[in-house]
Amino acid sequence: MTSTPTISPAKSRAGTNHLALAIVSLAMGGFGIGVTEFTMMGLLKEVEQGLNIGTPEAGHLISAYALGVVIGAPLLAAVGAKLPRKHLALGLMLFFSLANLTSFIAPDYGTMLVSRFAAGLPHGAFFGVAAVIAASLVAPTKRGWAISMVMAGLTVSNVIGVPFATWVGQAFGWRLLFVLVGVIGLVTLAMIWKFVPFHEAHPDASIRRELGALKRLQVWLAILIGIVGFGGFFATYTYIAHTMTSVAGIPPAFLPLVVALYGLGMVAGNIVGGRIADKSVMGTIYWVLPGIAVALVVYAVAVHWPWSAFVMVFVVGGAGSLLVPALQTRLLDASPDAPSLASSLNHAALNVANALGAFLGGLVIAWGWGYIAPALVGAVLAILGLGVAVISGLLERKRPLVS
Repeated sequence: MTSTPTISPAKSRAGTNHLALAIVSLAMGGFGIGVTEFTMMGLLKEVEQGLNIGTPEAGHLISAYALGVVIGAPLLAAVGAKLPRKHLALGLMLFFSLANLTSFIAPDYGTMLVSRFAAGLPHGAFFGVAAVIAASLVAPTKRGWAISMVMAGLTVSNVIGVPFATWVGQAFGWRLLFVLVGVIGLVTLAMIWKFVPFHEAHPDASIRRELGALKRLQVWLAILIGIVGFGGFFATYTYIAHTMTSVAGIPPAFLPLVVALYGLGMVAGNIVGGRIADKSVMGTIYWVLPGIAVALVVYAVAVHWPWSAFVMVFVVGGAGSLLVPALQTRLLDASPDAPSLASSLNHAALNVANALGAFLGGLVIAWGWGYIAPALVGAVLAILGLGVAVISGLLERKRPLVS
């Protein structure tokens, strides 16, 4: 009589602990990326004074970083295709850390512009390969959860890291932001090295194979869903300080609370989004996009009163973040033989959405429509994103995704 093999509780716990540490290591990289990306917005005045430049020039530093993300995401993911994913993640985080430390010593505006562009290059590619690694560590039915946990680093940074880094920059000098981020990057390197398991690169991996993802219509449709559908999130977030003070009548001293509530909403939305994406990726996209539109319309009304404004700031942050894990998973599904490139393109799309939302939001404000207008523009963008998603779903019925 043979006995059924069993897994001891100690071994089971060890495996669970190792998985948790691996995902936390990858999320730590997202935390550092979030700190360097979003803290700059809160330290613009200090940057202007330190470099003796105007507000438009300081804004170009943020744009340079975003441009680096858009260019670096597909480029570095494709170039690193033949590397084992753990090694690619380590290389990207080392690049990121050194680029931020270079920003600390940049002597003038021109050098700072180049260093901020360089710091953005590994952003999307790191998130792309981190999402692929995390998804490979769990069962297929838990991919959305694993991806959302990696993305949690970015969302948590808005609650903890960005306020702390902003305080450090204001109190002790804005350049210390880049030292702080560099240290986070080096800690991430050590954690990935120790806790993320090593797997050989796919034998057929190549730059050409990764770039093959760009030939697939469903990949481009998923990117377009992110750009258009998520643009409304950024249209609202970019002008949230003006809306809270000018429309809701909230004192400027309460703006850190507003940002923290937005960040908490993002954390909650990201976690829930990962869970529901595991049940149905396209179903999540179909329901979340109209949900974003409704949330933004309600926000436009509720923002006239302080307490309802606080509530809707949390809701809008959560509604937008519900979409990210589903989009990340959709791109993996649309291009399973080029996962790193496809996954990294999600972050390129979100940075284009950032630029699109900020531009359209600023446009309607310039037309004299007021500070609630960007939210209404965002609602329209969400519905347009839903239209793209419906087209994608209809095409998939006629021609299923590759497997």
